[in-house]
Formats: sequence, C-alpha cells, structure tokens
Amino acid sequence: MEIQKGAELCFQQLLNNSCRKLTLNWSKTVLLYIVLFCISLITVALNLLVIISVSHFRQLHTPTNILLLSLAVSDFLVGLLLIPLEILRSTTCWVFGDVICSFYFYLTGNITCASTGIIVLISVDRYVAICDPLHYPTRMTVARVKLSVCLCWFYAIFYVTLYLKDFLKPGRYNSCYGECILVINDTAGTADLVLSFFVPITVIIVLYMRIFVVAVSQARAMRSHVTAVAKSKSELKAARTLGVLVVVFLASYCPFYCYTLVEENVISDSSAFFVVIAFYLNSFLNPMIYALFYPWFKKSVNLIITLQIFKRHSSDSNIL
Repeated sequence: MEIQKGAELCFQQLLNNSCRKLTLNWSKTVLLYIVLFCISLITVALNLLVIISVSHFRQLHTPTNILLLSLAVSDFLVGLLLIPLEILRSTTCWVFGDVICSFYFYLTGNITCASTGIIVLISVDRYVAICDPLHYPTRMTVARVKLSVCLCWFYAIFYVTLYLKDFLKPGRYNSCYGECILVINDTAGTADLVLSFFVPITVIIVLYMRIFVVAVSQARAMRSHVTAVAKSKSELKAARTLGVLVVVFLASYCPFYCYTLVEENVISDSSAFFVVIAFYLNSFLNPMIYALFYPWFKKSVNLIITLQIFKRHSSDSNIL
C-alpha cells in the first residue's frame, strides 16, 4: 500500500491540506474487499446465532455459557463495526470525520480489553471446575459470573478512557484531511503492553498449566474411581474445548502485540493492515470452535434456522 506523489487527492477542494489517495491494484483490491467483507458477514451471523442460542434456551444459562455469550457480543461488534471500518480506514481515504475516527479507536480499545478480560474469566472458570470441582457450584454461580462480566466491561471502559484521554480530541494527530490514525506515546504504549497483554497472558498460561496438571491426575484417577468418570470426562472435555478457544485467542493477538514491540504507532502504519485484521480474525474463529466442539450449538442453530424458537415453550427445549 503506497501513496505516490502524483496520486489523486482525497479532497480536491482542500489542495495542500488533503491526504493523497492510496494507489492499489484494482483486481487485488476488489478480491481483498470481497474476502474481508464476507468474513465480516460470517462473523456477525455466527456470533448472532451464539447470542440467540445462549439467551433463548434455558438449559444454556450456565456460568460458562454466560461467559461465552459475553465473548460472542464483543465478537459480534468486531464483525459488525470494527472489521468494515478497518478496511475503509486502511485502504481508502477516511471520509467519516474526526469524531467517528476517535470513536472507532475508542470502540476498538473497549472491545479488545473486554474480550481479553473475558478470556481470563473463562480460564478462571475452568480452573475452578477442574481444580476445585466440589466448590464450583457455589463459587461460580450465574449471578457472580454476570457481575464479573459487567465489571469486566466497566473496567474496559474506564481503562480505555484513561488510556486514550489525549487522543479523544478529534483530529489532534491527523496530518491531513482524509487520515485516521492513532498515536500513543511510549509510556502509555508500554503500560498498555503490560496491562493488556503480558499480565493477562501470564494469568491464562499459569491457570491452564495448573489445569493440565490436575487433568492428567484426574485422568489417571478415573481408572480406579468409575463412579465419577462421566462427570470428570464432561469437565475435561469442556476444559479442552475452552483451551482451544484460549489458544486461538493467543494466536490471533500475539502477532499484533509482538509487532508493537518492534514498530512504533502500529495502528497508523498502513503496512500493518493485515496484522490488525489477524487481530480481529479471532472473532471469526470463536463461533467456528463452538460449531466444531459443542453439540448444543448445532442443535440450537437448527432450531433457530427452522424458526422453531418462535413456538411456545421453545426456550425449554432439550438441546443438551
């Protein structure tokens, strides 16, 4: 993605104050738009199915599924708003103004921070379920999980507002009209790297290492305690499935944060477009994981697509 000196201006009437349009290969640009907008639509559709499923069917109103519901909400917003806006921001002139530009980055920070917090909560949920199963029903109640999710979102709003307080002044860092960039000073960038990446990742890895150790010991114990086999297998399967979710999260987020270690102002660099898209692809992959590993998701989708959820008492359907 290069801007040539003779390139057409974004806003002809502004002359020297206007940014220049990106010169992109037409066929490659069209293909890129089609692929990315398809990913955006699929992300929206699949996460909407997760939201409807968990919200509608009472059997799915469990602590773990409440966390998945919250994650699906953030993933839905990524597909609906962030991916399309990122495509437009990085491949064309920004025509939506400084206020929408600030809103885009503010929303990006909120959703990313909340998603990271929810992944940590999912790890805690599995840790308690595997490592302290006797106290799981009392410690991880639906009410407590809902409160934790709300606190997670409130923290994201507070943190991002504090983190971007200087940037939230529209147009402050734009060098020309038609540009939408994010500029963060070194101190704020380092603090964000620690608080939004290293600390959560460390917590997740430590919890899952503990889960792995306990899971191995439980698998051995199953051979001599037949009565607890069904329950233990169910919990271990859930831990494995959510473990895949966490691994995909790390694989999607690590390239972005690793890039910020070697490149300043990654968000304002057009060459980092694909790193940012990979950052958002986690929202596309999450519902794919549910479809592959959760039988209840397939059953609920079938009921939703066939419109059986509009039948009386459909919320009490047995889908587990």
